[in-house]
Amino acid sequence: MKEEKKQPVELPENAFRELKEGEEYQPIMSPDKVYPEVNAWSVSWGIVMAVIFSAAAAYLGLKVGQVFEAAIPIAIIAVSLSGAFKRKNALGENVMIQSIGACSGVIVAGAIFTLPALYILQEKYPEITVNFMEVFLSSLLGGILGILFLIPFRKYFVKDMHGKYPFPEATATTQVLISGEKAGDQAKPLIMAGLIGGLYDFCLSTFGWWSEILTTRVLPFGAAVATKAKMVFSVYTGSAVLGLGFIIGLKYSMIICAGSLFVWFVIIPLLPFLGVDPAIAGMQPE
Repeated sequence: MKEEKKQPVELPENAFRELKEGEEYQPIMSPDKVYPEVNAWSVSWGIVMAVIFSAAAAYLGLKVGQVFEAAIPIAIIAVSLSGAFKRKNALGENVMIQSIGACSGVIVAGAIFTLPALYILQEKYPEITVNFMEVFLSSLLGGILGILFLIPFRKYFVKDMHGKYPFPEATATTQVLISGEKAGDQAKPLIMAGLIGGLYDFCLSTFGWWSEILTTRVLPFGAAVATKAKMVFSVYTGSAVLGLGFIIGLKYSMIICAGSLFVWFVIIPLLPFLGVDPAIAGMQPE
């Protein structure tokens, strides 16, 4: 018996635009049918993705002060896994994997910028204590509270305001999830990027073939300018920053870069002339 070829899933034409009067949107996953969604497969992989990408987001956030949204790479991995293991009707499962894995990034993004502040404050206020269980519970309950507040708005933003807001990241994630037929092709760039980035950072951190931060201090003139004028130009050479810039795009990368240049070349050199504490004024620009 000839096997029937599976047809690729396509979004309706009105998926991303505002609906006309009397027009209805028919979702791909029909409310009248039952699909595999919450099961051992989706929950297990969702937790694995949450652990991996939480660690990656925490490391990158503490390293460069900026985190990435994990929804898109998790969606790519989810459809790749479903294709590799021949899962049938896996769209609902992939949505669950992506949702579970990506939600942890919100908690991590908040925790990695507040917890270091507590330890810094301890230097001046020793009475401030940092208890692991308290921190864990506050992060957990904060995440749960955020999800519970988000649920009532889901129908409003997704259905009632259909097509009125662009939601670029959600749009990209949706396009990935519905194109499960191309899972293998989508996974190749992600795997190659991981291998190249891992090899690059391995050579950087293990062998020290080049400096992680290139700075003008390597030149005598640059060292003199740094000491006298408090001006230093430095570039972080890690692959994570390059990948982060690719994810957030050229526009926002330029905004972040412009802010850095303004701080390093305007604010810091002016500090000694603004009547700040002499001890601060005498510090090195770094």
